[in-house]
Amino acid sequence: MKKRFAGLLAFLMALSIVLTACGGTSENENKSKNSSESTESAFPVTVKDGTGEEITIKDKPERIVSLLPSNTETAYALGLEDEIVGVSDYDNYPESVSEKTKLGGIEVNVEKLLELNPDLALFSASQGTNDKDIIQQLQSAGIDVVVVPDANSIEGAYETMELIAKATGKETEGEEIIAEMKEEIAAIKEKAAEVKETKKVWIEVSASPDLYTTGSGTFMNEMLEIIGAENIAADQEGWVTMSEETVIERDPDVIITTYGYYIDNPQEQVYARSGWSEVNAVKKKEVYDVNSDTVTRPGPRLIDGLKEIAKAVYPDVYK
Repeated sequence: MKKRFAGLLAFLMALSIVLTACGGTSENENKSKNSSESTESAFPVTVKDGTGEEITIKDKPERIVSLLPSNTETAYALGLEDEIVGVSDYDNYPESVSEKTKLGGIEVNVEKLLELNPDLALFSASQGTNDKDIIQQLQSAGIDVVVVPDANSIEGAYETMELIAKATGKETEGEEIIAEMKEEIAAIKEKAAEVKETKKVWIEVSASPDLYTTGSGTFMNEMLEIIGAENIAADQEGWVTMSEETVIERDPDVIITTYGYYIDNPQEQVYARSGWSEVNAVKKKEVYDVNSDTVTRPGPRLIDGLKEIAKAVYPDVYK
């Protein structure tokens, strides 16, 4: 801010130094305090969760349990690491999540969960359907339960992130994450205009003999569309099986596997398959493995998965 008199400016600067030395509140501290107060004043909040029910959360949650990896990843991205006290057995990102109390996989350890005394529990859609008795038990104990709906599209992922952000008092952070994701996707779509020859892609979700793949209505199919590629299973809906004969007949230019986290050298296994030697992707050694979690979990890391697929399919375009 401009000052008319140099003397006044010098005085204010000196005063600022004195206040700081005496323990005065810094500008950043003020911003942090104001942000915290703003978050607190946002409560109570009412959200409509995956069950269609309206859940009113009276106070900002200070202790949270998250029972689905994608929800946990979103919570961490929102800056809620300290508030998360319990997670599912499947949670593996970020690395520090390993320090949190594990509360089970398909079956939730309700006793251990209650011992953590959380304010808020984030459940998956399937848990919302199958574990209604557990939800009622938690609600009777005074715990707010929010069922996060399934998301099979990037837009759906935005909605789940918005829900978690609102329920935890992190709406501003959620808006910033989504805005950044949209900006990056827009940039990738712009690069797709440089694709001169569309490549056909086959995605393997599981190894032979059961060749599961991803059809329309899934993140990976949407990712291929964004980067300007063709999914050879796009005429199928959701997660489906496809015979080796059909894959060979459709002759993909690129093969992407997503199971390298539990099978060593998945590319070599594809190259060694009987009858696949004439498949274009095999002949040209265009088989790549990508991190399954980044292309299946509806959270901020979908951008990482999108970039990984883009570089695998069109390395010259997406350098």
